[in-house]
Amino acid sequence: MEFEFKENEIKFERELSNLDELVIEFTKILEKQKIDYVIISGYIAILFGRSRNTEDVDLFIEEISFEKFNVFWKELYAKGFECIIESNPKEAYYGYLKNQTPLRFAVKGTFIPNFELKFPKTGIDNYSLENKVKVKLNNEILYTSKMELQIAYKLYLGSDKDIEDAVHLWQEFKNSLNKELFKGFVKRLKVEDKIKELE
Repeated sequence: MEFEFKENEIKFERELSNLDELVIEFTKILEKQKIDYVIISGYIAILFGRSRNTEDVDLFIEEISFEKFNVFWKELYAKGFECIIESNPKEAYYGYLKNQTPLRFAVKGTFIPNFELKFPKTGIDNYSLENKVKVKLNNEILYTSKMELQIAYKLYLGSDKDIEDAVHLWQEFKNSLNKELFKGFVKRLKVEDKIKELE
């Protein structure tokens, strides 16, 4: 798989999977409602060619008002999605999102895969949203967190699956990473001892 790099942009082509198409459909609803988002965690490795399954796609969304969330909620339901942990939009917003508890949405009648939405709560969370990378997959556009942060954070999480995700992304992007930025995240997340896992 060949990637074309520009500043804060990655462009490539490949055949879309069912999961890719679902992610594109979901993020288009966010775009339509003008809700800023960034995809984080496991799906990024899958997007860039790692062959594995995932039960969820994690996203940070900008902190929005209940009124805006309610419009988004109605649009999701109109497009065939539903919240799988709470049926009342007011409780979903105030009881979950505002309490830093993720919400999960899936195609109606299913549970997997699902989309885990949360508001940013840390400096790194906000950084990922404010410094997202534009990904052009065929003619579609998605936004992901920076690879420098993604790889370091996967090392921080530290499970076998996370380490394998980090290794995959490192192999694909090591020649295009901002090494100083990467080292900064490695230091901030205190994963210096895990760098050897990447080679």
